[in-house]
Amino acid sequence: MDAEGLKSLGWIVLWGLLFFVMMRYGCGAHMMGGHGHRGGHGKHGGSDGERDPVCGMDVDPGKAAGASVHTGKTYYFCSTSCRDQFEQDPRKYLAAVEQGKQQHGGHHHG
Repeated sequence: MDAEGLKSLGWIVLWGLLFFVMMRYGCGAHMMGGHGHRGGHGKHGGSDGERDPVCGMDVDPGKAAGASVHTGKTYYFCSTSCRDQFEQDPRKYLAAVEQGKQQHGGHHHG
């Protein structure tokens, strides 16, 4: 294989690795079953956890990847990425949570 072929192969491997990392740990994790947590986004509608206001995943407060306090209430997150998004604009996500409760009667349809 010549140098140009090795360079092309290297780019393919690099992009494949980047894709894998994003699907495993980044935004793609929401589509593929959660940020490395076995069991995906958890059960819907249980009472033994908190709901991540960004992605909607059920989060065990004792095992949460992050937490943030807003107006005296602590919110728990499945990932630091979700926590960071929330902290940039908490009202955006809290409004979406309230709108979802009104539209769906307070429970989630999978």
